[in-house]
Amino acid sequence: MADLAGLPDSWTVWNEGEDGRVVLAYRPDVFNGDAFPAPCLPTLYLTHGRRTRRPGANPGTVDDDWHVTLYLEPEVYLRETNRFPSRPEALERLVELAQAFADGEIDYRDIYQVPREEYFDRLDELTGGTSVKD
Repeated sequence: MADLAGLPDSWTVWNEGEDGRVVLAYRPDVFNGDAFPAPCLPTLYLTHGRRTRRPGANPGTVDDDWHVTLYLEPEVYLRETNRFPSRPEALERLVELAQAFADGEIDYRDIYQVPREEYFDRLDELTGGTSVKD
């Protein structure tokens, strides 16, 4: 259904709804143990509708907006405005954000309120990231 050409191999299409929603998971093969706990699985959501609650929590809205959200954990997400008037525009941003994360260009240290340095170092190794370290 979705045009995910250019999606990095490190991202897996976790779910694709008939309503156009898409959920991507980053390296689910390694986020299943002690080094990378499953609750820390980075996910990207492409959702449709109002943004009053977590993606997909309010189906059936008539709002035309499409949203792209990067979650690092259930309550930890990139606070960046990714609202689009059409699905193709949102889908393009979804792939761009997936690529930026896979290339280590997202500074996830700034997203967390409580530092997790050991975890960040391992995630840097996984993504090839060059995140700024204090």
